[in-house]
Amino acid sequence: MTGLWVLVAVLVAGVAAGLLLKARNGRVRVAKPGPPAGAAEPARELPGPVAAALDPASAVTLVQISTTFCAPCRHAKAVLEPLAERTDGLHHVELDVTNQPEVAQSLSVLRTPTTIALTPDGRELLRVGGVPKGPELLDALRPHLTTRTP
Repeated sequence: MTGLWVLVAVLVAGVAAGLLLKARNGRVRVAKPGPPAGAAEPARELPGPVAAALDPASAVTLVQISTTFCAPCRHAKAVLEPLAERTDGLHHVELDVTNQPEVAQSLSVLRTPTTIALTPDGRELLRVGGVPKGPELLDALRPHLTTRTP
């Protein structure tokens, strides 16, 4: 009888963990505000590949952190690429960190895909763990850019 209770407890814990992960997938997390402009505190140094990927002509660059064998990364790219193409001031770039884990580590990325919205000067606006939901992401970015389509 004890074995049955253990099995039930494990199943309940597994279902609860699955529901929690599903609820957190694609959630937009707004970055904590940094120091005011002109403050003495230095900005966080971005890894070289990320700094090189920033588009100075765009208000926001979406940096998608991916790995080679990540199936959800392809779905994230399918959401982000068209979103960036139809939105003024938005640029999308995908970085494969399979062979450069130090990039993910320095950005505190624990899962792929993770999408980080950065300003041209490298300030983080928000991040999304998992496949982003296009409309929610666009709503969160709206104060930082101008869109061609609603």
